[in-house]
Amino acid sequence: MKVNPKQMEAVLALPGIKRFQHFIKVIADWQEVWGLYQDGWALALADDGATVFPLWPAKEYAQVCAANEWAGYEPRSISLSDFLEVLLPKLELDGVLPGVFFTPTSKGVTPSVDELKSALEAELQNY
Repeated sequence: MKVNPKQMEAVLALPGIKRFQHFIKVIADWQEVWGLYQDGWALALADDGATVFPLWPAKEYAQVCAANEWAGYEPRSISLSDFLEVLLPKLELDGVLPGVFFTPTSKGVTPSVDELKSALEAELQNY
């Protein structure tokens, strides 16, 4: 998937819940999700101090966030099956929240693993 600059600008300007909905539709459609990686996956902290695993629907969105504390990190894709069967159960086990669709100016949405899985499974019913 290639995101054009105009679409990227529009999507990055959306409020968190709208970006979350976009994220669910895109990852269900393209069967992959993106994180940032450099000798380990990029992590962040929520306002309450919880550990968060940042996720994006496309490489380009992850790339624009590879700055500041994530400078030097590279976007890396995760297949949807690995996301559902490996990563989400590991996040739940470790008490780490998924961080859906960070932007350069926003921490994104931090649903529970179950909330994210439910939204994704509901969207996948459409395919």
